[in-house]
Amino acid sequence: MSSAIEARLKSLGITLPQPAAPAANYVPYVESHGMLYISGQIPVGAEGIQYVGKVGAGLDIDDGRVAARLCAINILAQARAALGDLDRVGRIVKLVGFVNSAPDFNDQPKVVNGASDFMVEVFGDKGRHARSAVGVSALPFGVAVEVEAVIEIA
Repeated sequence: MSSAIEARLKSLGITLPQPAAPAANYVPYVESHGMLYISGQIPVGAEGIQYVGKVGAGLDIDDGRVAARLCAINILAQARAALGDLDRVGRIVKLVGFVNSAPDFNDQPKVVNGASDFMVEVFGDKGRHARSAVGVSALPFGVAVEVEAVIEIA
């Protein structure tokens, strides 16, 4: 596929993976009223699930940031599966990042910046979005970060 966004990803050295199948009773994305809702994506890479553990206890902010970026890459893989072409992304509207946090860790926004910065890197101003960064006591498979997205369809 030769779209502007695919070319941008290639220039960044990123190849989108095959989107992950749901691990429970849900769908990976829903398109409704011109919006695309992407279910929470975890840091799954070529080697499988990565970045397992708590940020602030075993994993540091940089580990969390890289995990959040990997979640964002997986969001784009789901978006491409849903839309067929990432040039159909009108805007990244909102990201919600969940950080598996040690009890005294309170830098969740710095961690979720890994996903936010990636979206701006790929989409420019269309990648700027509203956001929540939430600390939680546990995430599926023990991963450090999970990120979900709301995307406007062009």
